[in-house]
Amino acid sequence: MFKIMVIEDDHTLFSEIKERLSQWSYDVHGVSNFEKVIEEFTSHKPDLVIIDIQLPKFDGFHWCRIIRQHSNVPIIFLSSRDHPTDMVMSMQLGADDFIQKPFHFDVLVAKIQAILRRVHNYTSEQTQLKTWCGATVDYESNTVSNHVGSIELSKNEFFILKRLIERKNKIVTRDDLIRSLWEDERFISDNTLTVNVNRLRKRLDELGLGAYIETKVGQGYMAKEDGNIND
Repeated sequence: MFKIMVIEDDHTLFSEIKERLSQWSYDVHGVSNFEKVIEEFTSHKPDLVIIDIQLPKFDGFHWCRIIRQHSNVPIIFLSSRDHPTDMVMSMQLGADDFIQKPFHFDVLVAKIQAILRRVHNYTSEQTQLKTWCGATVDYESNTVSNHVGSIELSKNEFFILKRLIERKNKIVTRDDLIRSLWEDERFISDNTLTVNVNRLRKRLDELGLGAYIETKVGQGYMAKEDGNIND
């Protein structure tokens, strides 16, 4: 049974989320003390976290930052605000998805199922090491290493890189990546993919590899593995 932690101070909404997700056999845990979210997170060890942005004491962005210091657990943000910057901020902090309130519970369940299925598939894979641009890409630990150092990518960042490497020197369309990541592109803003790819490039820049992920305007992205790198 997958464990889901819901960081939501609206008791009515939390109760409805818990009831709906319990129908799908998820073990749902709420937060009792909003000043000790990380302590409850550490104690519960959830498989997925749902966070509202507007919370008592500290906002959801704060807790996402803290959680990311301890874990790569999948995170879904909820928000009643309609600022595009909220979605951008959540993705930059390492969230896996963003849902605007009010939302349909079928959409929430579908997103949870897609994320957990993807994560479960990663953890069930045998250790695989790939070499790309002189770097070692570890499919089990979600890390990329070369002579400069080593970085650990979020699930979405690593999934994008893995997909691009599998088809290196070939264009992978934006629609292909969106469908692979979120399964139903009707619920995803095109900007969400852009944010995730930009985050991936920024992390790869730490190893001198960011330029090897090329944008093909109007088409998609390509993982290059030769000396002809275009900005």
